[in-house]
Amino acid sequence: MDSMTARFVYSHRIILVRGVMKISGLIAAGLMLCLVSVSQAGASELSPACQTPRQAIHEASFVTIGGIEQWVVVDGADCGNPVVVIVHGGPGNPNTPFARNIFGEWENDFTIVQWDQRGSGKTYGANPPAEDEPLTLDALTADGVEVTRYAIERFGKRKVILMGGSWGSALATHMAMAEPGLFHAYVGTGQLVNYQEDLRVGYARTLALATAAGDSDAVTRLQALGAPPWANPRSFGTLRRISRRYEALVSEPPPAGWFTFGPGYDTPAYEADYTAGEDYSFFAFVGPANDGMGPGIDLRKLGTDFAMPVYMLQGEEDLVTPAQVARAYFDDLSAPQKTYVSLARTGHDPNRTMIAAQHDALMQARHQAVALDQR
Repeated sequence: MDSMTARFVYSHRIILVRGVMKISGLIAAGLMLCLVSVSQAGASELSPACQTPRQAIHEASFVTIGGIEQWVVVDGADCGNPVVVIVHGGPGNPNTPFARNIFGEWENDFTIVQWDQRGSGKTYGANPPAEDEPLTLDALTADGVEVTRYAIERFGKRKVILMGGSWGSALATHMAMAEPGLFHAYVGTGQLVNYQEDLRVGYARTLALATAAGDSDAVTRLQALGAPPWANPRSFGTLRRISRRYEALVSEPPPAGWFTFGPGYDTPAYEADYTAGEDYSFFAFVGPANDGMGPGIDLRKLGTDFAMPVYMLQGEEDLVTPAQVARAYFDDLSAPQKTYVSLARTGHDPNRTMIAAQHDALMQARHQAVALDQR
């Protein structure tokens, strides 16, 4: 959903992103050329940075994942630190263009691994799919598991910490359930639990807020949509434009500059790939007639027993993945340890409160991860 928000700016990203930037393309491209290579996931060797203690690691390369070249970016101050695999939202909204703006300070405690999912960002640019080529949750789950195995081998770990937000939280949960032995812990934010239920509750809450505010224009537009489910793929965008406005009234905004594309991403070519991937992935998510990946998501069908600790962080003002839906799911879960954190003055999109809470949860998982990786 980053979201069910994909094309309408999920969580982190799009509308803000499009309007922001364009730094120096030549310097940027030169910098990235120093980093780029192509790797084979099935034959990943231990990173040179991990062969000497306390070495920093910065890698950006196309890695063969799921039979295609997928863009994988890794940053950390010490390869001895635990690895965090971050699953981006959307689908179609990778973090990689601005990841270091948001997560850069985490590199002192973790090795951060991110990848542009199939159909997104640089991965889309390297493998532009045909218009009718399907994008499925099963394929993305398999890709995520393969990226995880690559990271474990490449950085000499036993397991990784898994983190996902919005759409990425649903995909990460599928990964955690598919291969639980790969993960120290799961950290979910803006947890997408059940597309239909999240949408129903989000619509009702947004309509109630607009009614209470005397916002006749919003009320008219929402009533014209009617309660979900909807057959028109544009209906979610109409709802999100209104719900984002109401979230903004009671939420702390993100810092200026967070979503500015960094060196190597601030080019017209990349922006074109980002936008095309966003459009392709969003359409695959909602489907032409409410029949895409999203409408079929119901995490309870995967079971409610997690083999690893679970940390769930939810914005109190979230109108996309409402806290009441996430909390009910959390209460049904069994896990070796589980923690629910309610985030004040926070909606669906990231802000300082959300990022700080994510780091706190990761630090709680870090001690056990260090101990297990060293055995």
